[in-house]
Amino acid sequence: MNEYVIIGLSSLGALFILLAAVGVVRMPDLYLRISVTTKAATLGIGLLLIAAGVYFNEFGIYSRVMAIILFMLLTAPVGAHMIGRASYFTGVKLWRGSKLDDLKGKYHPKSHELASEHETKENENQ
Repeated sequence: MNEYVIIGLSSLGALFILLAAVGVVRMPDLYLRISVTTKAATLGIGLLLIAAGVYFNEFGIYSRVMAIILFMLLTAPVGAHMIGRASYFTGVKLWRGSKLDDLKGKYHPKSHELASEHETKENENQ
């Protein structure tokens, strides 16, 4: 029975990592690539780690697997956000098919601080 669980988890993990790789190639801009990679690769790595934990079936391995998964869940979104934010401020363009840029005009150009709603409305009225 354990073999089927290991095969299932590792196959799903490999599939999600494959989907992340395909997404990196197929997505039209950096921001979509970051999104695909962060979500699919994190899930794929987590599934592979759980399969390894089931395979070894030891408390020490389970605790390491859970620590690694927790670390990945905490750091991958933050890292992706920081890469996306730095890319936006350095002028990496959105895909031309993007309909909406939620951040346009809401950041101070020199300090890169988010403007309040009051400041944004004042800038639009001028």
